[in-house]
Amino acid sequence: MDLDCAQTGWRFVGDSVMGGVSNGELQREIVAGRLTTRLLGDVSLENNGGFIQMALDLKPDGVLDASEWTGLEIDVLGNGEQYNIHLRTDAVQRPWQSYRQSFATTAAWKTNRLPFYRFAPHRIDTPLDTRRLVRLGVVAIGRNFVADISIGGIRLYRD
Repeated sequence: MDLDCAQTGWRFVGDSVMGGVSNGELQREIVAGRLTTRLLGDVSLENNGGFIQMALDLKPDGVLDASEWTGLEIDVLGNGEQYNIHLRTDAVQRPWQSYRQSFATTAAWKTNRLPFYRFAPHRIDTPLDTRRLVRLGVVAIGRNFVADISIGGIRLYRD
């Protein structure tokens, strides 16, 4: 099931909401022959910061039930850095809570498979409930670095 990520539903979120000084932007553009949403910016740990994010509401009118699926497939091209996918359910109450999984990028298009069972809870005690997904974030986080990642597609997959 395609999550239609090249469309305009993505929004930028930076650590400035918490006083951080990281900066970035989203661009819709053709990268290596594919229409993408691209996250560009500088991640800084100054002022207790440390992230920039592109976020997508998975089903703007409610929750997405992904319980019949194994995980996410994401087509990415990047600058060789490590990035995260953060998932949120309707039970997640705090902005720092999520379910996280990391993946690497390369300078060529690559499809990463991210099974739901590998998403680790972050600052939340309840396990990931894939029947209640509300948001997905592609996040550059945790260290000083230049972020440059293009998303060419995100899909649910099943084995």
